[in-house]
Amino acid sequence: MNPTSTLSTSRPDRSLTTTDRVARGLGWFSIGLGLVEIIAPGRLGRALGLEGRERLLQAYGGREIGAGVWALSDTPAPAIWARVGGDLLDLATLAVGLRDADSEQKRNAIIALAAVAGITVVDLLTAASLTAETSERKGETGRDYSDRSGFPQGAASARGAAEGITPVDFQVTATPERAVAALEPAE
Repeated sequence: MNPTSTLSTSRPDRSLTTTDRVARGLGWFSIGLGLVEIIAPGRLGRALGLEGRERLLQAYGGREIGAGVWALSDTPAPAIWARVGGDLLDLATLAVGLRDADSEQKRNAIIALAAVAGITVVDLLTAASLTAETSERKGETGRDYSDRSGFPQGAASARGAAEGITPVDFQVTATPERAVAALEPAE
């Protein structure tokens, strides 16, 4: 484990990367935002021009909490991709709220749109980075090694080194009786 890391994972084979830390931060942010959406949907709806959509805001809060908890796991990439999808849904909902909003609500909605757009960029970059890190750990780098033999001097030299060795004729002489006799203690 990285000695400078103060956070750890349940997997002893790796410590948290910077991207893992960002994902965890996004997870905690999601949980906090989700709680606000669940606890105060009316106030949030009035501020953003989304009156009458309190149940929708609460559902979005549940989605945020779920994604947040998932982002705190050892495999946060799918959760962050889910956040990207949720961000797109949030942007569309905020845009709908702009239609019937008064001037103060429009100002709030525009600020919220800018904030969600910014966090969408962070989510997108984090999700892409986590996916790349996961692929790299799995060896899915996109590199083609099909032209390599695995022998340092090549397959031809390996064949040449083995030319002087003569094959030995092995006979199968194992029988059940011999196997049992081999397991018995020597006298």
